[in-house]
Order: sequence, then structure tokens, then C-alpha cells
Amino acid sequence: MIKEIVFRTEADMPPLPMSIGTTLVNKTGSWRYIRPVYGNGTAPCNYSCPAGEDIVVQLDLMRQGKHRQAWEILVRENPFPGVCGRVCPHPCERECNRAELGGAIAIHAQERFLADRAAEQGWLLPRPELSRDGKVAIIGAGPAGLSCAYQLTLRGYRTVVFDAGEAPGGMMRLIPEYRLPTNVAEEEIDALAQLGIEIRTSMRLGENLAFSDLDGYDAIFIAIGQSLSRDLGVPGEDANGVIHGIHFLEKLYRGDEVDVGPRVAVIGGGNTAVDAARSARRLGSEVTILYRRTRQEMPAIDEEIIEALEEGIVIEYLTLPVAVLARNGRVSELRCIRTTLGEPDESGRKRPVPVVGSEYKIDVDTVIPALGQNADLDLVGGKVGTERGRIVIDRAGRTTAGVVFAGGDVATGTGTVAAAVGSGKRAAVAIDLYLQGKSLEGLPPLSETVHALQRDRDCTVVSFSDLNLDYFEAEERSKEQHLAPEERVASFRETNLGYAEETALREAERCFSCGTCNRCDTCLIFCPDVAIRRSGDGTYYEVDYDYCKGCGICAEECPRHAIRVEEEAQWKK
Repeated sequence: MIKEIVFRTEADMPPLPMSIGTTLVNKTGSWRYIRPVYGNGTAPCNYSCPAGEDIVVQLDLMRQGKHRQAWEILVRENPFPGVCGRVCPHPCERECNRAELGGAIAIHAQERFLADRAAEQGWLLPRPELSRDGKVAIIGAGPAGLSCAYQLTLRGYRTVVFDAGEAPGGMMRLIPEYRLPTNVAEEEIDALAQLGIEIRTSMRLGENLAFSDLDGYDAIFIAIGQSLSRDLGVPGEDANGVIHGIHFLEKLYRGDEVDVGPRVAVIGGGNTAVDAARSARRLGSEVTILYRRTRQEMPAIDEEIIEALEEGIVIEYLTLPVAVLARNGRVSELRCIRTTLGEPDESGRKRPVPVVGSEYKIDVDTVIPALGQNADLDLVGGKVGTERGRIVIDRAGRTTAGVVFAGGDVATGTGTVAAAVGSGKRAAVAIDLYLQGKSLEGLPPLSETVHALQRDRDCTVVSFSDLNLDYFEAEERSKEQHLAPEERVASFRETNLGYAEETALREAERCFSCGTCNRCDTCLIFCPDVAIRRSGDGTYYEVDYDYCKGCGICAEECPRHAIRVEEEAQWKK
């Protein structure tokens, strides 16, 4: 029982304004006109992750040494962390607020560390019971198709994946061994099969698989990718010695003998071009990449460009091939012309304009065009609506044929594994709602990602200026270990050696946890009214509004902008 303190004379009063008894007698919360509210915001890394990972939570768990729990959060969103940790262009890091104070967090390296640890320890998700009504056919066993099958299987649906290739994986299989060892992708695909996903290979749409064969399925997801290489469109490109980038990488994957000769020219500036160039360098060739724009417009991953240059590959910018010249039916020269950059084209990049009179020749033995791919829309045979070389989808991934959904490169053209994973997950969430007879209207627009695991968070992205920088110091990003250039070009051995556990932990500790409470106790310590306490399970905080006066100190001091203040009036409506 609280004892009331009564002052009978002036002498009974304390010499300073202070409490000489419990403050619980006076419930001072009525003084408040604003109230603090815990509300996790959205970290910029989370917002920009194409696969929809909860990066902040993963790093927080790693910081606590809870590697398995971090992996479980990661793999629930993305079944290919070992692949993405190696080959993703990591747009999350480009948006990381830590970049302003020591360098962006090496998120891709953390993802790879967790995936490699899971492989070492044999961590697997438990096999779900396939008890839900509804059976889904998926056409294409690339990252989009397998991601969709994975998410639906975890929700209890039976899925059957049909793929034209001899083995599942799609374009993941063609990423060179020095970037993505074959066993990494195979182990992650095998883990999906162990969950109960049925994968049928050598099933090609339009040949031994027709849409009529899928009449017994309750929904269909098309994820056939972009398999057709774009031509150079110049005279002589049919000469012996011209091989498209995708076909070149496919030969290497199959283990075919490839003789490219001592001089190779690769045409293009994307990841396929750089992959082809670095692979040809490992075959002993002198390699030149010809790109019609400048380095600034080059779409390949920047780290890959840097490593290509370190390996002795020459990049000729502002150069456009105009003819392939042959001698005795075999490529011998490439005629090129210099370009300058004009007005932006439909891609938003400046259009390359040929410079009259600037033609020149280079001696080559092999020309590898790598100008991107197109989808083979003849395969869908008018089943769904198409536009500008892609299948048309709405924000749920649904096509013009209501029961048919589509995703990945054939619908988005994005061209990365992570984006395909996110696209497949979006379709799975939508198909789940569709099979339950629920509305699909609540899904976010295609420009935003979806999440398999939901947690309470505000969609507002936390910026660097929102953080309380008094609590953070500049700390340099931990460097990954790489093979030396001379070692790299001698074989197809993986060049990036990743992080050791100690380094991974140190890197996780650099994370600001933007917008996400990580139980630092700052609010509890600074509250002058002792109105903040830990929740019963110790994982969060609660505000006792009977005593909170709404001073806002907790929100002002919060290092990571996980507390906001709101007008009291809206809580009294």
C-alpha cells in the first residue's frame, strides 16, 4: 500500500525539489499532450532488397551469436542465400546508412557466411506437411520458379516444377565457377527437393509439355526466363568464331572443350559480358571488352569490373562494333567505330552516337556478343498477354489468364537472381490468397518487395539524418579476402574467400539497426519519469502512460529512430 506524505510545516519540506517518497502517488500522465510510441521503421537495406530479406533482424541475431536463428530468418525469405551472397549486385549496400560513417555494411558477405555455416552444419528447415487444398504447376526451374515452389510448399501446397533443362537452376547454372561454385547452387536446390518439391527436368513447353497437360492444376506459374541471345545486327556475325555469351558460358558449365584462341573480344557491358570475359581470360586468352557507353553507364556489378581490370582485361569504352571480318570462314578482325553520348534513350542512359570517320579494326580470334537476352514468348503461344517482349502481369503477378501467374525475367526483365527470388515469392503469396478465395488487392506494387514473415513495422524508410549520431562512431568496413589476380586467372577456383566468423561478427556489430529497436536500453535510462520498462519477456519496452509526461526525451535520444511521438489528441478519439 502506498503511504501518502503530508507536510505539516515548512521544516518538513525537503531543501530541493525532489521526491522523498514514491512517485506512484501522482499519476502525472494527464500532463501529456504528445506520447512516445514504439514503431519500427523500415531500414533502407530492407526496402531495397529485391529478395525481400529482413536484413536488420538477421544482423541483430548475428550480433548476439544466434547464427542459426539468423539463418532461419534469412532462408525463410530467400532459399538461395549461398547463391545471392556471392552473385547479387547487393543494392541493399548502395542504400546502407552506414556508408556515411565508415562504409556500408557488407551485407552480401554476411548472407554468404550464414549460408556457408548452414551447409557446414547441415541446417535444414523441417519438411512441411502438404495438407492444403490446391496443386500448383510451375514452368521453369530457375530462381523465380523454385522460389515460388519453395514458398508454396512451406505453406502446405503440393507443387510440381517443369523445366526444359537437364538439371534445375536456370541461369544460376551458367554463372562461372570462380564466382559461384557449382556445389553451392546444387546443395541449395537439393534442400528444396527435400522439402517435398517435385522437379521434372527435360520437359520443354511447346514440345513434350503443353498447357493442356496442366488442366488438373489449380494454378500455374510461368517463369521461363529470357533464353534468347540478342544478335549483334552487323555483317559477318554468322562467321565461325562468333559465339554468344550465354552459349559460351553454357559450354563451360557442361565441361565442353572451348578453343577461343589467343585474342577474344567481348561485346557488351553487363554481367554476362564480364563473366564471359573473365572466363576467357582463364582459358589463357588476351581479352578486350568493347562497350558503347562509358564506365558510369556500365550495368555490370562494379566489383566484377574492378576484378576484371585487375586480371588484365582491357575495356574499350565508347566503342561500337560495325562488322565482323573473316578469313577462310573464321573470324579474323572486328571493325569498330568510336561513339559519343547523346540524349538519354528509353533506358534512361545516354544514347551512344557513332562518330563519323572514327572507324578502326582490331585483330580477334573469337567474338563473344553479350548484349542481353530476350524471352521466347512463342512458348506461351497466346495463352497470356504480352507486351514489349514480356508477359504482362499485375501487382500480384497475375496474367491476363486469371489462373495463370508469371514472374522472373520473363515478366520483369530485371536479370538478377535476387530479383527473381522476390518475384517468385510475390507470386506464391498471391497464389496462396487466390487458392483461399481471398482478395489480391492488398499486395504492394511491383516496385516494392513482399515478405514471407510479417512483423510490425512502418513503411517509412529511415534515413541517415533520422539517426542519433551521438551514439555511433566511424568504423571501417571489414574487407573480404580474395585470391591475388595472378592466382585467379590460373584456374576457375572461387576468387572471393568470404568472411571468417570473427570478421562476420565484427561487421554485424557495425550495423545501425536503422528504425529497429535492438534493446539498447537508451530510452529506459533517459526517461526522467521512470515510465519505461522492459516487457515481460525482456525483448521489448513498454511505456506506462499513467506517468509519461510526453517530454519526448526517449524519442530524441533513441539512436536508431525506433520511437516516434504522436499528438495525444489522436489517441483520445
